[in-house]
Amino acid sequence: MKKTLFAIFMVAATCQMVHAQSMGSDYKTAVGIKFYPGGLTVKSFIKPNVALEGLGYFYADGFRITGLYEFTYDISGVDGLKWYIGPGAHLAVWNTTWKEKYPGNNPTGLGIDGVLGLDYKFKGVPINISADWQPSFNFIGYNYFEGGWGGLAIRYTF
Repeated sequence: MKKTLFAIFMVAATCQMVHAQSMGSDYKTAVGIKFYPGGLTVKSFIKPNVALEGLGYFYADGFRITGLYEFTYDISGVDGLKWYIGPGAHLAVWNTTWKEKYPGNNPTGLGIDGVLGLDYKFKGVPINISADWQPSFNFIGYNYFEGGWGGLAIRYTF
C-alpha cells in the first residue's frame, strides 16, 4: 500500500512540475501543426539555446520528412519571444500520380534546408506559436531550389 501511495504521489508531483514548466515563458518540447503546406511539427530543446524540430508533410502526391537544427536567441524586452536560425535536411517521396505529372523525374527527393523564424511561448498557457521561412534545395530527385516552404506553427508545450 505504501509503495502504491508513493508511486501515485511521484506521478502527481511529476505531472505538476511538467504542467508548471509549460505555463511559463519557456518550454522543453512542443507538438502541433504547421500551416503551409500543412503538416505535423515536433520541437524539442536539447540545450537552452538549441532545438531540434521534426516536420512531416503528407499530401496527395506523397510525403516529405524534414529535420532542422535550430539555434535560438532571446529578443530582449518581450518575455517568451525568440528568433531562430539553422540548417536541416529533408527526404521526400512522391507517388505514381506525381510521376505521371513530371515524367522522367525521380520520385524520391533528398535535399538540404535552412530555417529563419520567430518563436513565441504564451505565458500562463501551454501554447507556442512560430512563424518561419524554410528555403530548401533538392540534390536527388526533382532538382530545384524551393523558397516557399515555412509557415505558421501552433503547438502544445510540455
